[in-house]
Amino acid sequence: MEVRRERSASGRCRRYAFVLAAVLASALAMPRGGAAETVTIVLDQAQLMKLPDKVGTIIIGNPLIADVSLQAGGTMVVTGKGYGATNIIALDRTGATLMMTTIQVVGARDAVVVYRGVDRESYSCTPTCERRITLGDAPTFFDATLAQAGTRSGQASGAAAGGH
Repeated sequence: MEVRRERSASGRCRRYAFVLAAVLASALAMPRGGAAETVTIVLDQAQLMKLPDKVGTIIIGNPLIADVSLQAGGTMVVTGKGYGATNIIALDRTGATLMMTTIQVVGARDAVVVYRGVDRESYSCTPTCERRITLGDAPTFFDATLAQAGTRSGQASGAAAGGH
């Protein structure tokens, strides 16, 4: 016995309406000019980005991954703060999307990572290997390196303030 199902005209219309609604929603979510751009930034480094004209609001998806500071002339500085991806959206004063950019923050390519059991230490090896504190390093290594850098910076500031 063969069972044959025919779709009713109203069922087909509902299906087409659903597909059309999904396509329209995708198109409306896209910024002018097409798909969102992806910008790759190295952790703890900054990159300049040009803003579109007439930006009223800037939204950062996760400021723990990337942060921005606005500069004169429609420029922003994007700094990689943590590993991962986030997005930056620029809106005009009416709330229309002017820019939608994905920010991918990656680790430095010159880093060498040493594991001592479960503890991790990072080194920058250009041209010789020196301690480098990086997110994910063992707390004792991270804290010791940060303390040394802070002490050195404080001594340099003190020497400059003292006129030596």
